[in-house]
Amino acid sequence: MVGDMKGLILAAGRGTRLRPLTHTRPKPVIRLAGKPIIRYAVDNLLEAGITEIGVVVSPDTIEDIKLALKDCSGVQITYIVQEEALGIAHAVGTAKDWLGQSPFVLYLGDNLFQKGVKSFVEAYQPGISAVIALVRVPDPRQFGVAVLEEGRIVKLLEKPKNPPSDLAVAGVYVFGPVIMDIIANLKPSARGEYEITDAIQALVDRGHTVLGQEIAGWWKDTGRPADLLDANRLLLVEQKSPTPVIEGQVHESQVTGRVVIEKGAVVKNSTILGPVHIAQNAIVEGAYIGPFTSVGPNAVVRQAEVEYSILEDSAVVEDVPLRLHECILGVGARVTRRQSLPKAHKLVLGDLSSLELA
Repeated sequence: MVGDMKGLILAAGRGTRLRPLTHTRPKPVIRLAGKPIIRYAVDNLLEAGITEIGVVVSPDTIEDIKLALKDCSGVQITYIVQEEALGIAHAVGTAKDWLGQSPFVLYLGDNLFQKGVKSFVEAYQPGISAVIALVRVPDPRQFGVAVLEEGRIVKLLEKPKNPPSDLAVAGVYVFGPVIMDIIANLKPSARGEYEITDAIQALVDRGHTVLGQEIAGWWKDTGRPADLLDANRLLLVEQKSPTPVIEGQVHESQVTGRVVIEKGAVVKNSTILGPVHIAQNAIVEGAYIGPFTSVGPNAVVRQAEVEYSILEDSAVVEDVPLRLHECILGVGARVTRRQSLPKAHKLVLGDLSSLELA
């Protein structure tokens, strides 16, 4: 069934839980372990044999998403604009003309799956209307929750106060074309959105076969800063080579473990203890970069110590006396030390920012 199957990645959301990082850019373009989050979705679909991919974007996110996907090879990408964010089912409905009568994988663009999506694609066979990825979670009240009987979903509830199981709906679904008829007649929920869980329940109520399949390996919904840091950690651990892969320049430095230093990057008089990813044209000088850190393109770390952190494109950490730990610096963000008197903290923080001073 893979031959005529398409992929549909949703990347129109505002990522409000990650503000201020997402005030100016959409969440799926944030880099983890050297790649924008959405690139992992594309790679997983390709690995499953799907080469025709639609990406649902908003008028605000389209340019950033295009930039993040500009170098993708082996795949044909079509951008579909969702003018107003009215839920996952509504986003799928905007792609109706592009999808046609093809079965498709629906992939939430801010989700990460260690083992990819191939097993869900392979589970979709004639006579099956949907395959839903499920994951066991300690507190399912913030998710869609499934009830299974012999592998089939018999009930699906959106964020129930009293969950009937610990099986939460993860961010991958495989649908047959019948789902489009369901969505076309869907009513908005109490929060004014067209819920994909309601559409799936309607499939069940009409007697269609909807399979629930637990994911293998880890899964991450990168909804909060702590999730981003943990996802970055997990991805860095998965870097293929247990020894350094150095394409940039390294001078008088100690580089140990799973470390990638991309072409154009320069490391001088520094200690790099992996797993670490240093992107192209980054500069690390007189610094310590500790485990589980990603340094983005054109970023600078000079006379400073950073670990378990994410530094985005062109971020700067310079002459900082205290080690930065569990930090996320957005594009062009700067952390420096004030050299002149008075020695005071000078801060410019966006909405919902978080600052901890030792």
